[in-house]
Parts: sequence; structure tokens; C-alpha cells
Amino acid sequence: MKVFIRLISMLIPVVLPFFLLMSSIRVLLNPLFLDYEYNQPNFPADDFGFTTPDRLEWGKISLLYLTNNESDNYLGTLKLDDGSPLFNQRELSHMLDVRVLVKAALKAWYGVGLFLFLSLALFWRTNNIKRYWQAVSIGGWLTLGFIVLMIAGVFIDFYQLFAGFHAIFFEGDTWLFFTNDTLIRLFPEKLWSDAFIYLGMFTLISALVCACAGRKLAQRN
Repeated sequence: MKVFIRLISMLIPVVLPFFLLMSSIRVLLNPLFLDYEYNQPNFPADDFGFTTPDRLEWGKISLLYLTNNESDNYLGTLKLDDGSPLFNQRELSHMLDVRVLVKAALKAWYGVGLFLFLSLALFWRTNNIKRYWQAVSIGGWLTLGFIVLMIAGVFIDFYQLFAGFHAIFFEGDTWLFFTNDTLIRLFPEKLWSDAFIYLGMFTLISALVCACAGRKLAQRN
């Protein structure tokens, strides 16, 4: 049992950054984020005709597609007012890739959350709760380091950070589109840079809570 406890206490700091980061991503995968972004006074207008209500309608549908139970080809059935398809085939393929990635990441997030909860119960039942909070504190500090680097990357060269992210999860240039493509019109660079900043801020706060609260709770036990 001691070896098992030691192994889990080593795993907690490793998986906690993923859990905190995915928790922030799940917050942003919400139509309310688009309501906020599209109504910002400095949000770039669409040069090809989408109004703010248009963006809200199609943007929310596209965002919800990533997590809902609609069929994979659902976006391909959507038409603009003139009868033309909302997305071209290249965009549809990318959105499906993103959907597969998001759903897989969310399943992993649920699994890690369950692991952290069960670990808490196990450490408490075996009188090792101090080690649990120590592990949480270490994981919080590791997350802080990662997020500081990510936020710095956003301000130093967001495009390189964005391109690097896509190079890890998607093949070749499948994520690159023309400026008149629907995905770029709905989700311009401004939205993505803001999303990365908010993602960093939310994760930074939760990581700081874990780092400091975990240390204090460890000291009390």
C-alpha cells in the first residue's frame, strides 16, 4: 500500500496541470464567451458581410457542435440565406478533426477528475491526506510555470504559439484557411488571442489556489 500511495502521489502533480487547463477550456467552450467577444467594441468586423447577429448564430452552432450529440456531418447540412453551404469541405474536415480532439480531451478530463477524487478518498482513508495536498501543491506550481510561459508566448508572438499548437494536433496545413472562409470570418485571430489569454488567466488562478491552498492544508495535517 505504501508503494501504491507513493505512486499516486507522484502521478497527481503530473495530471493536475492537464485537469486545470481542461477545466478552463471547458469554461470557454460556452456560447456566452462568443456573446462577450463579438460585442467587444474593438472586435474586428467581417469584411465579407456577416453581421454580429450572423456571427452569433453561426458561431454558437459551430461551437456547440464540438461537444453535442449531433451527427458528424451536421455542419455540412447548414446553408446560408443564399443557399450556399456555410462551410466548404476543407472547413468541414477541420471541424470534424477538432470535434474528435475536443471530445477525446473531455473524456480524459472526466477520467482525471475521477482519479483525483478517488485519490483524495484513498489518502483520507489511509491517513495520508498530507501527502495528497503536498502533491496538489506541487501540481499547482508546475501548472503556474507552464501557464506563465504560455501567456508570455501570446504577447511575444501569438501566431507562432497558435501555429505550434496546431502543428502538434493537426496534420500539415489542414488548419489554414483563406480570409473569406467562414471559419476565419466567425473566429478571427482576435478571438483566438483573447481565448488564449483568458485560458491562461483562468488556469493561472486555479493553479495558484492549488499551490497555496494545497501547501496550507498539508501543513495543517
